[in-house]
Amino acid sequence: MCRGVPHASPRGRAPVVTGRGPSVRGGNVPFAVVPNAKSDSPQTQSANEQLSAAQRRGVSELLRVSPVADELARRFEAAGFQLALVGGSVRDALLGRLGNDLDFTTDARPEQVLRLVRPWADAVWDVGIAFGTVGCKKQVREEGTEQDFLLEITTYRAESYDRDSRKPEVAYGDSIEADLARRDFTVNAMAVALPGKTFIDPHGGLEDLARRELRTPGTPEESFSDDPLRMMRAARFAAQLDFAVVEDVFRAMREMADRISIVSAERVRDELNKLILSPHPRKGLRLLVDSGLAERVLPELSALRLERDEHHRHKDVYEHTLTVLEQAMDLEAPAGEPGGGPDLTLRLAALLHDIGKPRTRRFEKDGRVSFHHHEVVGAKMTKKRMTALKYSGELVKDVSRLVELHLRFHGYGTGEWTDSAVRRYVRDAGPVLDRLHKLTRSDCTTRNKRRANALSRAYDGLEERIARLKEQEELDAIRPDLNGNDIMEVLEVPPGPVVGAAYQFLLELRLERGPMEREDAVEALRQWWAARERD
Repeated sequence: MCRGVPHASPRGRAPVVTGRGPSVRGGNVPFAVVPNAKSDSPQTQSANEQLSAAQRRGVSELLRVSPVADELARRFEAAGFQLALVGGSVRDALLGRLGNDLDFTTDARPEQVLRLVRPWADAVWDVGIAFGTVGCKKQVREEGTEQDFLLEITTYRAESYDRDSRKPEVAYGDSIEADLARRDFTVNAMAVALPGKTFIDPHGGLEDLARRELRTPGTPEESFSDDPLRMMRAARFAAQLDFAVVEDVFRAMREMADRISIVSAERVRDELNKLILSPHPRKGLRLLVDSGLAERVLPELSALRLERDEHHRHKDVYEHTLTVLEQAMDLEAPAGEPGGGPDLTLRLAALLHDIGKPRTRRFEKDGRVSFHHHEVVGAKMTKKRMTALKYSGELVKDVSRLVELHLRFHGYGTGEWTDSAVRRYVRDAGPVLDRLHKLTRSDCTTRNKRRANALSRAYDGLEERIARLKEQEELDAIRPDLNGNDIMEVLEVPPGPVVGAAYQFLLELRLERGPMEREDAVEALRQWWAARERD
């Protein structure tokens, strides 16, 4: 079951799984919406009371002056078509977090949309036209500033998924009400008809938004049958928005988890990435594990919930992993800095760093629990799982490397590391060294403050030694003191395996001794060659 305490819904709906989060807040948003003044639905009125009057006034005004939405809507209206801001754009506007990526829906067919936007937009693309979507970019100049808006315009959809197929089947609809009914959650089933700015909310999405709840427009069973990926989207939205999933939605996720098997690995991977990169990944990952979805898409995470031994001699690996992930997030550079913001490589490594433990757990004779070489086993498991999820080769390599190296630091605090050991640490980490620093620091979740402080000081010392050696030796590009051409000249040999072996010998010598004079390197090479010839 999801962690949290169910509580009864004031409006008589099923209990929800509680989640702590900020209240709906106003903000500076480029678009804004207010309920249709003619709407007298008790549901809508109740939700409106929970949203601040200031927010509603502010968002209404921002939408009224929005140049790109109104201008686009007038083009559609003049051609006899309807256009509405829809889905996540309306949701994010009400939450005060809307960016410049906007979603619209229309009764115009994709070919008609293309004819309308090509003379108007700065760029147009039709890669999603098979699914009824046309994309375009529009630059707006206002008061001396320029803003680029990325717009997606999708034709109304009706039933759109073959329930036994991995691929969506598009069927166009004729009404916005039918389009909203087939969307994943009520908070994404709101629209603002343009240019008149009529708010359309047939499923109580505004109230669910105010209550921070995820609920489906129809039954969750129907919604998840149409597209099983929506079960993962529930976990992703819980993590992104810090919303609670209502009980009947969670129950359907648990009962229908097997349905996720018809979804392609690429779509699963993309949802998992969005969840991991969200502000509250712990919340979404818990939903995946507790619902049984993780056993189908990331079984290594579920396996971390090891049964504790009776003497509690080892940590709860699952909880430890979630804590390491959050601590790694705390070490990410701020979004405004170069290379800042959520780091998928680091977060994946934090999530997967201990997945080798279940396979390597041993109960020793003295009662201790060991996980010998779990980092090596875990690196292989990481590579296999990420490859199955169709991650890029480079990302698989970097994350697997971090998992393999995450224990290398332990033992440094004894003061026994030589300069050569530090050089090897830097060489082996290569381009993921900075992330290895963060992962290693994050992996300390002990409640023993003295031990935690000792580990932190030891790693401070290691980083200082790395910095000093970098100043002296160009550690980021460690290479032998002789190159391949030098080796062939000194040994008088042609290109071939001998040159590679000699190069590796000189590289190990460079790591062990540091930079050498050319004459010393040549002499060492000749001695190595002579010993090889004798053997």
